[in-house]
Amino acid sequence: MIRLWGRKSSINVQKVLWCLAELGLEESKDFERIDAGLHFGKNHTPEFLALNPNGLVPTLQDGDLVLWESNTILRYLVRQYDKSKRFPADITSQYQSEKWMDWQLGTMWPSLRVAFLGLTRTPENERNYEVIDKAYQDTNALLALLDQQLTNQRYCSGDSFNIGDIPLALCVSRWILLNETFPEQTGPRLALNNIEAWMQRIESETKYSVVAEKELNIVR
Repeated sequence: MIRLWGRKSSINVQKVLWCLAELGLEESKDFERIDAGLHFGKNHTPEFLALNPNGLVPTLQDGDLVLWESNTILRYLVRQYDKSKRFPADITSQYQSEKWMDWQLGTMWPSLRVAFLGLTRTPENERNYEVIDKAYQDTNALLALLDQQLTNQRYCSGDSFNIGDIPLALCVSRWILLNETFPEQTGPRLALNNIEAWMQRIESETKYSVVAEKELNIVR
C-alpha cells in the first residue's frame, strides 16, 4: 500500500490527495495517510528524516521508493497508476502541463507564499503589511498571465484537465480565500474572468472537492 505523510491542510499534500482521487485511489483502501507537520509533528523524528532529510511534507512511500517534492510525486503517480488514462498522455499536452507546474512552483507560489504565510502563520504584531500587500499584488499580475493562457483553451495544457491544473488551482483557491479573509491587507483582487470560468469547470468536472477549502487554515 502507498503511504503518504502529510496533513490535509498543507497545499502540497492537497496536490497529492487530489491526484490520488483523480486516479481512483482511496484513502485507507489504496493508500495510507499519516498526519505530519505543524501541530502534528512527526516530521523531525529520526524515522521521518531517514525518509526525507528536508523534514517536509508530503513524503510518499511506494514499496522501496521514497519521494518528496509534491510536483515530482504527481508526475510519478500519473505515470505509475493512470491505468484509465485520466490524464492526457500525448507529449504536447504533457509538456504544456509540465511548464505550468514549474511556473507554479518557481514563479507564482513564491509571491503568493509570502502573503499566505504573512497573514496565516505570522503573529499579527510581527506582520509586515507593506510586504504582504506587494506580494499579493505581484500574484495578481502573475495570475493575469494564466488568465491570458485560458482565453482560448479550457485547461492549462489544452482542452482536457491535466496534472498541471492541480497545483495551479490550489494556488488560485488560496489567492481567492486570502482576499476574502483579509481584504484590507491584500488590497484588491484582480478580476480574471477566464480563471473564474476555469475554476468553475474544475469544481464540476474533477475531484477537486476532496481538497476544497472553504476557509483558510489560520494559525493565530
